[in-house]
Amino acid sequence: MENQNAYSKPVTLKNILRFAIPTIAMSVFMSFYTMVDGLFVSNLIGTGALSAINLTAPVIQVVTAISTMLATGGSAVIMKKMGEQKPGEAREDFTFLVLVNVAVGLVMTILGYTLLETIFGNMGLSPEVAGYCTSYLSRYLLFTIPILLMNNFTLYMIASEKATLSLVCSVAGGVLNIVLDYVLIGVFNMGISGAAIATGLGYSVTAIAGLFVFSRSSSLLHFTKPAFRLKVLTNAATNGCSEMATALVTGIITMMFNWTMLRYVGEDGIAAVTIIMYVLMFASSLYTGYSYGVAPMLSYYHGEKNQEKLKKLVLTSLKVIASISLVTVIASFTATKPLVSIFARPDNPVYNLAVTGNRICTLALFFIGFNIFASGMFTALSNGIVSAVLAFSRSFVFMLVTMLVLPAFLGVNGIWLATPAAELMAMLLSVYMFLKSHASQQSAINESHSMLSK
Repeated sequence: MENQNAYSKPVTLKNILRFAIPTIAMSVFMSFYTMVDGLFVSNLIGTGALSAINLTAPVIQVVTAISTMLATGGSAVIMKKMGEQKPGEAREDFTFLVLVNVAVGLVMTILGYTLLETIFGNMGLSPEVAGYCTSYLSRYLLFTIPILLMNNFTLYMIASEKATLSLVCSVAGGVLNIVLDYVLIGVFNMGISGAAIATGLGYSVTAIAGLFVFSRSSSLLHFTKPAFRLKVLTNAATNGCSEMATALVTGIITMMFNWTMLRYVGEDGIAAVTIIMYVLMFASSLYTGYSYGVAPMLSYYHGEKNQEKLKKLVLTSLKVIASISLVTVIASFTATKPLVSIFARPDNPVYNLAVTGNRICTLALFFIGFNIFASGMFTALSNGIVSAVLAFSRSFVFMLVTMLVLPAFLGVNGIWLATPAAELMAMLLSVYMFLKSHASQQSAINESHSMLSK
């Protein structure tokens, strides 16, 4: 099979990048058009509307958390079966997990509309910003199922060696989003509702394309009669629980940022946080895209029990991430003012807040890439427990500690320092877990060789 030949090639930087470059480009472009959303909203509506997008982010993270868990965990389970030469079972599981995601999307949509009026009622927001929040989220929820399918099909296209198609879908969706942002906000004056609709339709492109692609039997993964295997659902949930934890905890931490900023600065602070999150998200998309690209390789070699290829893939990946980290830190620090000025003019109080915050938060880029790769690696190796520990510690435990302690002593600068400090602690934990896992694995191999020699 073509896909098997691709996985059987030597592990070289060139062959790794054939998997990773399309997913890096896809991830970067997706983050780029998210930034464009913010650009249109901040310039055509105002920084109050930009704050509203950040305030709705935790709710959106909750909506997508379970789907993210099943998509990442399911990809690891399915590609492991492919490596074990069980393609029929893998396709049955693939179809089953996609159907589960559709059901999750329906439930989340109903819950979202049920709780919509109460979500923003007790946050002490101005009527203007609260209205923006309700308008944006009510339109966004219309696209819950297509967005969840997009999350799944993006990863499954990569696993099916259709990363280029996934990139094309992301670019097409991004272009559509940008065009619709201008048309719906700038031409038809639909305000923040237009931004939500543009985003939903842009994300839907991959969902629609995936339905066509995976309906064809020529695809490595394609729809077939599903088989309900509770163990598959459990394994997918276990393997992907770190990604779900990351999504959920990211929402919680975003809420903490928002509440802390409201306390220290007000709604201008939330707009500044939003700008900095766009910058960090754009840089982090490089690491996320790379991790998504190599994850099927990790899972496949794990299924093959090919330790030599696994070791070489991991070591090469660490070198790639170190190089990306250095470049992103330099670029983010030197381009801070131009980046911030895209969203807020120098005479806007949001501008100075965001410039100072971005320069401090840029330090986090030294560590974020290693943390993202470590969590994704353990997920791909079907070690969801370690991946969950890393993700939960990074996204919640360490962030909670730094968010509670640093602002109390350093004020607003403590808020900005919270992210770099948490990422540093997370990287130290990732190194420890990696070394522990490697030592355990080496011990098992030595024991196996010893038994064979007897």
